[in-house]
Amino acid sequence: MAEVEELEHEEQNIEKRVRQKGKHDKPKPWDDDPNIDRWTIEKFDPAWNPTGMLETSSFSTLFPQYREKYLQESWPRVESALKEYGVACKLNLVEGSMTVSTTRKTRDPYIIVKARDLIKLLSRSVPAPQAIKILEDEMQCDIIKIGSLVRNKQRFVKRRQRLVGPNSSTLKALEILTNCYILVQGSTVAAMGPFKGLKQLRRIVEDCVQNKMHPVYHIKTLMMKKELEKDPALANESWDRFLPTFRKKNVKQKKPKSKEKKPYTPFPPPQPPSKIDMQLESGEYFMSDKKKSEKKWLEKQEKQTEKSTENKRKRDASFLPPEEPMNNNSKANNSEDGKNDITELTQSLKSKTKELKKQKKTHERVNAEEYIAGPSSIDKPAKEKSKKNRD
Repeated sequence: MAEVEELEHEEQNIEKRVRQKGKHDKPKPWDDDPNIDRWTIEKFDPAWNPTGMLETSSFSTLFPQYREKYLQESWPRVESALKEYGVACKLNLVEGSMTVSTTRKTRDPYIIVKARDLIKLLSRSVPAPQAIKILEDEMQCDIIKIGSLVRNKQRFVKRRQRLVGPNSSTLKALEILTNCYILVQGSTVAAMGPFKGLKQLRRIVEDCVQNKMHPVYHIKTLMMKKELEKDPALANESWDRFLPTFRKKNVKQKKPKSKEKKPYTPFPPPQPPSKIDMQLESGEYFMSDKKKSEKKWLEKQEKQTEKSTENKRKRDASFLPPEEPMNNNSKANNSEDGKNDITELTQSLKSKTKELKKQKKTHERVNAEEYIAGPSSIDKPAKEKSKKNRD
C-alpha cells in the first residue's frame, strides 16, 4: 500500500512540473497583491549597493567644433550634476571629445548609461539644463535619424520643415501631447521624455519624413486619446470606433474631352500587323539570307549618304554670306519725307502768290501826285485830301 501511495504522489509531482512553463515560473505571493503598482519607477536607494562597482565603465563621444565654446562654459554645471551620482566626466578640447566614467563612489549601476545619454545629447545641440534632466529615473532619450529616410535633399528639407510647422507650432503641439522635449537638428531628431511618448513620437517623425501621414493627423488622434483617457468607463474598451481614420486619397485628374467624337462601333479595333505580316507584304519573308543582308547593307548605305549630304550642307552653310535685311522702314521714311517736302513747297508757293497779288493791288492805288510837292497840294484843304485817300 505504501508503494502505491508513493507512486501516486510521484505522478502528481510530474503533472505539476509539466504544467509549469519554466524553472522559475512559480506563483509568487505578491502577484495578486492589489496595493502594488508595477508601472511606477522606484527611486534608486544607495543602500541597495553599499560596496559600489567592481570595475570602471566609461563612455566617450565626439562633439562638433561649433559646440566647443558652449560646452566649455557649461561644463562646470555638468560636472556638479554628475558628481551627485558619483560619476566622473572629462572634456577634451584637443580631441573634441567628452568622456564619462564610474568611480568608487558610484552606487547606481544604470547611471553610467544615463551619463552616456547626457553627453550624446550635449553633442547634438541640446542645452545643458535640459540635457541634465536625463539623469532622472523617469526621463529617457531617443535620437531618431531621419537623414537616410529620403534621398532627395529638397524633399528632405521640405518634410523636415513640415515636422517643425509654421512658427514651430506643430513641434510645440507634439511636445504638449507626448510630454517630450523635441529638438530637430540637421539630419537627426533628439527627443527626451517617458517611454510611451518617445514611442509615439518616433512613429510620427518617421511617418512625416517618409510621407506616409501628415503630423497634423497624428495630433488629432492624440488629442482624442487624451480626451478618452479622462472617461473611466472606456478604460477597458477599444477606442477604434472613436478615433478618426485617415486614408490617402489619389485624386484622378479628368482627361480633356476630345472635340471630334468617334462613332460607336461594337466591333473591336483591328489588330496591328506583326513583323512577319509586314515581311509577307513586302516580300522580304521569301528572300534568302544573302539577299536580306544585301538589302540591309543598301539601306545602311542610303542612310549614310543622306547623313553625309546633310552634314556637307551644314558645313557649306557656314561659308555663305548672310542675306542683308531689306530696309522697308527706310523706304517708307523716304516716301514720307518726300511727301512732306512737296506739301511744304506748295504751301510756300501759295504764300508767295498771295504776297504778289497784294503788292499789285497796292501799286494800282498809289497816286504819284501825292508824292510831288506843288501848289495844288498846298491850296487844297485837309478834308479833300482825306476824301481822296478814301477813294
